[in-house]
Amino acid sequence: MNASAPPARLYSENQSPVSPASPFETEVGRRRTFAIISHPDAGKTTLTEKLLLYSGAIEQAGSVRARKNQRSATSDWMAMERDRGISVTSTALQFEYRGHIFNLLDTPGHQDFSEDTYRTLMAVDSAIMVLDSAKGIEPQTRKLFEVCRSRNLPILTFINKLDMPGREPLALLDEIERVLHMTASPMNWPVGAGSLFQGVYNLAQRDVLMFQRHAKGSLRAHTQTTTIDDPALEAILGPHRMEQFREEVALLSDADYAFNHAAFRRGEATPVFFGSAINNFGVEPFLEALIGLAPSPRPMDSLNGPVDPTSAHFSGIVFKMQANMDPQHRDSMAFLRVCSGRFEKDMLVYHPRLKRNIRMARPHRLFAQERETVQEAFAGDVIGLSNPGLFLIGDTIYADKPVQFPPIPRFHPECFAKLTNLTINKSKQFKSGLKQLEEEGVVQVLYADNYARHEPILAAVGDLQFDVVVARLALEYGVETQPQRLPYTSACWINRDDPAFASVIWPSAVLRATDAFDRFVTLFPSPWELSYLAKQNPRLVLRDVAGNPMTHLSS
Repeated sequence: MNASAPPARLYSENQSPVSPASPFETEVGRRRTFAIISHPDAGKTTLTEKLLLYSGAIEQAGSVRARKNQRSATSDWMAMERDRGISVTSTALQFEYRGHIFNLLDTPGHQDFSEDTYRTLMAVDSAIMVLDSAKGIEPQTRKLFEVCRSRNLPILTFINKLDMPGREPLALLDEIERVLHMTASPMNWPVGAGSLFQGVYNLAQRDVLMFQRHAKGSLRAHTQTTTIDDPALEAILGPHRMEQFREEVALLSDADYAFNHAAFRRGEATPVFFGSAINNFGVEPFLEALIGLAPSPRPMDSLNGPVDPTSAHFSGIVFKMQANMDPQHRDSMAFLRVCSGRFEKDMLVYHPRLKRNIRMARPHRLFAQERETVQEAFAGDVIGLSNPGLFLIGDTIYADKPVQFPPIPRFHPECFAKLTNLTINKSKQFKSGLKQLEEEGVVQVLYADNYARHEPILAAVGDLQFDVVVARLALEYGVETQPQRLPYTSACWINRDDPAFASVIWPSAVLRATDAFDRFVTLFPSPWELSYLAKQNPRLVLRDVAGNPMTHLSS
């Protein structure tokens, strides 16, 4: 076996146009903007970090290459994330690799943070789906996959943890096709499994990439390239496993497993890669494949029609807000996906919601919580804009040619809690922190008719969001709080100007409140009370959090 050079790029499907591309089109064409999705504990954040390691963005897993020193920076940068070992907010990481600019968005895996993940998936051109080889497709993975399917996002699959006991690779391919109804096309194949996992067989090049474990995966794995006929390979696997491996490789040459790039771009097929992110096995070939397989920026749907990323007219959409990323500044950052054109520092753009021009004076390149001033950005890039009260999630901005991107929907809340401020002398910080967390979309803040204003109601998709509020108010604003879970499971919004509002027949167990936009909200302990309200008041229009009529209640 011979030590290998970095694997060749074998999957170059981002074809160049027939006519020579302009410098601007070339810049757009080298962008790759994607999210990583998975069920909790499938290895999503580990794979994120190892992609950074192999790209050269970090020298060692868990540390960034800085100008003057090395500082901690992973995609899980919040204290709560590090304490609990889970992602609670999406993170943007931009890095360069082999002449391409990657905008990687690491998303929370837990279902309680699905809304944050959903917003992030509105801003990407493709997604990486990480599966645990022992568990296959888990519930949260399937839910996030359906979001990707609704946008026809191309999905690449990385089956992780091959170094642990797991299911047969062929069974995993079958599950992808049976459960997700998409063609699964293996691009490589594991050599051994569990403690005998040695590397991957490249089905296109027909060679074997062997890995050696190194420093618990903190450094790049040493690799060697060999062939399937190498006697050393059989000596490692043993005759029985080697025979099984050869049979599987022969089976995979069948046309049923052939990769169809057009179907992949339509979201109907997924290229499948195997590896072990924790040990760096299979990470480098996967990173190489991203260059050719992950699409360059795609047209974004707008209310004015598709927006061409190579259009000369700048446009962008704010899909995320995040405060206090830098404890030294205590500012708020708006995450902007550049949808078309070229962004320039200090450029003047139009803000349709505010109905005025604003100057882009403080744009930043983002790398988790790290930031640096950026002079320009192109379609596909995700940049941070310092936000002195100018932006909200879903805001469109543009220059020259008017455009309006569709609003980013909110998820309907199912969990409710009254929040008590235990640090009485910090009521200003309490109000300020809640306002900021609501702008970020962490929770919705309601004020009940029969509660004092200093005891707001938090409305959320899941209970963990309440924990995030408590932790961040304490850490970022110095305010200790206590949430008290309320016995409500659903809500509806009602227009006070509705002619039927004055004569409403209310169920006895509801709670009436007002949201941050002064909209009237009613909370219900069960679906029965909600249905009762609809049936007793047939002329009253009940709306969901996005303002859409809840028509299913009247049946």
